[in-house]
Amino acid sequence: MCCKYYKGYPFTYAATCLKMVESRINKVAKSVPSPPPTLRAFCCSISTWLTWLRNGALKEEMKVVDSCSLTTPTLLGLSSSLSSLCAGTEFLFQLVQGAIPQAYDETNSSISATTFAVHILDYLYKKLTEVCLVQGGEEDAYRMILHAFVSSLLPYIEGLDSWLYEGILDDPFEEMFFRANKRIAVEESEFWEKSYLLRSAKLDTGCVTDSLLSIKRTNDVSRKELNDASGLTKEKEAKERDSDVCPLFTKEIARDIISAGKSLQLVQHTSMTSSVSASGRIAGLSLSEIFCVTLSALIGYGDHISEYFFQEETTAPLVKSFIGGQKIEGSNESFQEITCSDKEWCKFLVDTMAQKGRADHLSCHALGEEVYNFDLKGDKLGLDGNDIPSLGFHPENPAITTSHKFLHANRDAWGPLSLSREYYLPPLNDEGLRQAIFDGSAASFVATKNTNYTFGFQFGESERDRLKENVNFLEELFPFPTLLPPIQEEDHVSEVFPFQENSTLPSRTLNWIGRVEPRNTPLPTVILQECLLVFIKKQADCIGRNILSKLLREWRLLEELEVLRAIYLLGSGDLLQHFLTVVFNKLDKGEGLDDDFELNTTLQESIRYSADATLLSTPDSLVVSVTRNTATTEDDQRDMPLPISTPRKSRGQNFGIDGLDSLMFTYKVPWPLELIANTEAIKKYNQVMRFLLKVRRAKFVLDKARRWMWKDRSSAPINRKHHWLLEQKLLHFVDAFHHYVMDRVYHSAWGELCEGLAAARSLDEVIEIHEAYLTSIQRQCFAVPEKLWALIASRINSILGLALDFYSVQQTLSSGGAVSAIKARCEMEINRIEKQFDDCIAFLMRILSFKLNVGQFPHLADLVTRINYNHFYMSHNGSLIYAPGSNAVPSKSGKLFAGQRD
Repeated sequence: MCCKYYKGYPFTYAATCLKMVESRINKVAKSVPSPPPTLRAFCCSISTWLTWLRNGALKEEMKVVDSCSLTTPTLLGLSSSLSSLCAGTEFLFQLVQGAIPQAYDETNSSISATTFAVHILDYLYKKLTEVCLVQGGEEDAYRMILHAFVSSLLPYIEGLDSWLYEGILDDPFEEMFFRANKRIAVEESEFWEKSYLLRSAKLDTGCVTDSLLSIKRTNDVSRKELNDASGLTKEKEAKERDSDVCPLFTKEIARDIISAGKSLQLVQHTSMTSSVSASGRIAGLSLSEIFCVTLSALIGYGDHISEYFFQEETTAPLVKSFIGGQKIEGSNESFQEITCSDKEWCKFLVDTMAQKGRADHLSCHALGEEVYNFDLKGDKLGLDGNDIPSLGFHPENPAITTSHKFLHANRDAWGPLSLSREYYLPPLNDEGLRQAIFDGSAASFVATKNTNYTFGFQFGESERDRLKENVNFLEELFPFPTLLPPIQEEDHVSEVFPFQENSTLPSRTLNWIGRVEPRNTPLPTVILQECLLVFIKKQADCIGRNILSKLLREWRLLEELEVLRAIYLLGSGDLLQHFLTVVFNKLDKGEGLDDDFELNTTLQESIRYSADATLLSTPDSLVVSVTRNTATTEDDQRDMPLPISTPRKSRGQNFGIDGLDSLMFTYKVPWPLELIANTEAIKKYNQVMRFLLKVRRAKFVLDKARRWMWKDRSSAPINRKHHWLLEQKLLHFVDAFHHYVMDRVYHSAWGELCEGLAAARSLDEVIEIHEAYLTSIQRQCFAVPEKLWALIASRINSILGLALDFYSVQQTLSSGGAVSAIKARCEMEINRIEKQFDDCIAFLMRILSFKLNVGQFPHLADLVTRINYNHFYMSHNGSLIYAPGSNAVPSKSGKLFAGQRD
């Protein structure tokens, strides 16, 4: 319809808008399957506004037909009086058209509930942002959008409440921005990563998502969108990074929300208690109740009361201070000294707390409000002298609560209203029958003239007392069960049965929003931050503190990480000493490592006779296995840096410096700590351990070679001094690198890990800190697949391989190298080893001392300082120094480095 065509007929256009809105809402309500909660709540809000707008028109109509009116109605007068109403109807029509696009009717079965819920909430959020800076006469538009936004948001808040405070994803319509993977149980190691996942936009049908976006974009343009460029840019960036289906206001804390619920499930599963949930409740109120109270305070009075809910023990004094009109002590911000009856939000708070048993009777009555909690002790029913029980909170019969005024006004009718009062059957009129039977002869023996079931006919005394106790019990359990609550037309169920969870306060708040002019019209960002997000973050922090306490105390996280450190960083003095000695000797003899049983037997012996055996709770928790290939998976092949040269190829891959790469050490971390030290983490630990085992093996063979050289010093081989100098160079490098590892990797990285764990706030942060720790030790041990570290690792592997070659030469000389030809070949091999060693050192000195690399990774400078002790290889100005008699060629090393830099 064209607005211009109806410009002269505002009443007809307004009526058309109302009828189209009603038709649209009814169509959604009758759709099959039933609409999800967010859409249903939005339609309920629109229906409420339909009723309010029509009631406004009805009042004007009654004024026109009022015979007592002295004024004559005119078209101009009606246009003036109904101008606000006509504008409201048009705005309501636009609101429905934007929130429920035509795509819903076209592809109802294809649009997911999540997509539609996010669409409605984001649309209302942006629309409320547009109208928050209201001008004169535009307050109705703000109230209308605020009412629809709050109503549509409440189902989402209730879902977050059950997730954050109970650890239950109560989402049968799948509206939440994350989903549950039911195939993953809480006790599985993949629970943290795969149990609850963010919903991705790719899960929805592409055409449906595009249609929603196109309709949304068209509506935005028609409403003169001010930030078109930024909006398109954000949409483009969202598409590029495959943004998750999540409301705008929860994107930043979406992962924190998921983490909090998973943490709560984890704690509840391990302790079988809900202590975290109970301790996290703020003043005993649900998330939706807190949202409604703080919203009414912010909108109606500009009061920021969220800070006062953070301490539950101060909530009651807060209420009492408002009751007495006093200022709150110990606060930087004091409220005005106004009686609490003037502040609607305080009434909401106290009434809700009274229903939950958190406010005392006198405090509630001091507000001038009727409180549904009273005591009727002392009022008699005349039923065998028993008292009527207290008519307080009866969830099994809420009609009593809602009818308390009627009950107080009709105390004389309590007897007939009570079912227990009518429990006793009336006496049976059988006097004539008795006379016929007994014929008057036994009349003197009959105690009663008729059968009275109340006073024990055919019952013994004990049976009668038992039945009387049952009657009293029914009286207490179901007082007045036949009483129906007084109900009027169009009453909300939440007002008839006010004690259902999350019912009364939201209903009262929405009604209050519709009838009260807001004193403040804050941005929706401010509303959500003040009334919702701050409490979500509070609960997430509460859960985080609880699970961190369990991690560090009950689950002994640091102790288990110390075990991993002792095993995989070779930090234990002798835990693996015997095992490594046996394995090194087997490799020296040319024996393969292909017997898992023999290796594990040796490992268990090493642990059993170790002084650090107490580190392991059970010896068999550490197992070693042999992979048939050096790199078992494609990831291992990609992650493992390979040397640029392979010295002594004749020794074979299995017995060279990479001979230990086939070993895989597996340590069984107890649950739930395996959520942190999972399979991928153990894989990274093994990569670091393989590199450290190469250093340990090089040190082992150099020590054996030195002992042989010391024993054979009397034989005076050719150029013995040259052999000793090369051995010292190799040993110095290996020792310097080993000390660097123990200092930077074993101690410094561990200290950083402990500091990070002390500052962590959630299990997600603990996992991230542990992953950062693994990345740090991988980088400092040059076991990452990045180009820089692969280049450095290849030279270090080459030097460690040269140590094995030097050991092989000395083994040959000590075992029968008296033949001159063998000695000559050994000398050639020594020269080759020294030349390759100098080339590798030259490259390492250049690349490790490069300013750009040192600036990004300071640990490289520490490694250079240890290797280049007393500037043996490189002067302080960066020029290489070669020892006398060295065969290294500086220009060659320089060219090699230059090529690498380019």
